[in-house]
Amino acid sequence: MFEFAGVSYYDGQGFLVPVDLGITSATELDGAFVCITSETTSELNLNDYFAENNMQYKPIPVEGNKEAKAKLFASECDVFTTDASGLASARAGADNPEDWIVLPEIISKEPLGPLVRQGDQEWEDVVRWTLFAMINAEEMGITSENVDEMLTSKSKEVKRLLGEDGYMGPMLGLGMKFGYNIIKQVGNYGESFNKNIGPGTPLNLERGLNNLWNNGGILYVPPFR
Repeated sequence: MFEFAGVSYYDGQGFLVPVDLGITSATELDGAFVCITSETTSELNLNDYFAENNMQYKPIPVEGNKEAKAKLFASECDVFTTDASGLASARAGADNPEDWIVLPEIISKEPLGPLVRQGDQEWEDVVRWTLFAMINAEEMGITSENVDEMLTSKSKEVKRLLGEDGYMGPMLGLGMKFGYNIIKQVGNYGESFNKNIGPGTPLNLERGLNNLWNNGGILYVPPFR
């Protein structure tokens, strides 16, 4: 058994289609052949969305996302549907990514995050507060580039995050500088997002809901204390 230690990415089910299908919205998918794994939440979400929009689709049963991608790229179906991040990954792995488009509609809520073994409370706390540290760092304007300069900040919150004040690290069984080390070596949440999945990367994902709460998104974590 596992437990989530937090939400690191707010995702949702979407649609990947070939550009030459000539559509720009999922509301234009009436009658489409859709690669879908039966008896999954993806199928349930798909059924609900099409019913709510008075549309029908023709299912092409597949065993999983790998087979769905293969059938889509072989033109055996019109649409591949799964989490939007998975669609972006599929598109990036295509021979010609520009021939495929992820439609703008998101039809479900699929929060993603790090998993830990159930019952391992100490490790769960470390993972959770590592995520909180990276998100708080972005909110405070602390980056891998300026973290050394921020050590002299007068802000108590910054000092606690960087291990200049408080006892957060030792409370987690870690050193005082664990927050500083994370930011120095990995960066804040925004830096990590942009480096690995953001605009300019093969996945080319926008921040969207994964922006900070004070910048149009819903990323919101407890203060570092």
